[in-house]
Amino acid sequence: MGLVVVALLLLLPVLEIFVIISVGSAIGAWPTFALIVAISLIGAWLVRREGRRAWSALREAVATGRPPERELADTPFLMLGGVLLLIPGFITDVVGLVLVLPFTRPLARRLGHAYLDRRARRLGDIPAGVTVYPGTVIGDEDPPGGPDRPGSGPVIRGEIIGGEPPEPRG
Repeated sequence: MGLVVVALLLLLPVLEIFVIISVGSAIGAWPTFALIVAISLIGAWLVRREGRRAWSALREAVATGRPPERELADTPFLMLGGVLLLIPGFITDVVGLVLVLPFTRPLARRLGHAYLDRRARRLGDIPAGVTVYPGTVIGDEDPPGGPDRPGSGPVIRGEIIGGEPPEPRG
């Protein structure tokens, strides 16, 4: 993983320069410069607006007693998107816009969650071959149906690990 990050950090500036030169040869040097500056200014404005919205949604969730899961998950995407929008270049601007725009951020959130899930499994937090059934937070209590229920597994992080999925409550 570290080698991939180093390769990307070395390759990204080369790609950015290539794209800037290509755009510059197509539309001219000054329009390219103006486009880069305009995208950075619009990106700064957009990050500020979306940051205020996220802060407002976080305060509202806390005030109503609802867990602010989505609002807290959006924070790193907004921060990273803002940094990428301020870096001159078209590739970083496209990725930054995907992370900042409210209609593309849910996709980025799902991809980020899937990546973190795979990473946790690879690091051994969740053993291979174990099924995770998200559900009610049970803490250190026995799984629904008691400890003698066939197929019941240990409780980790408030989720039932292994065995059969819990019966729906109703």
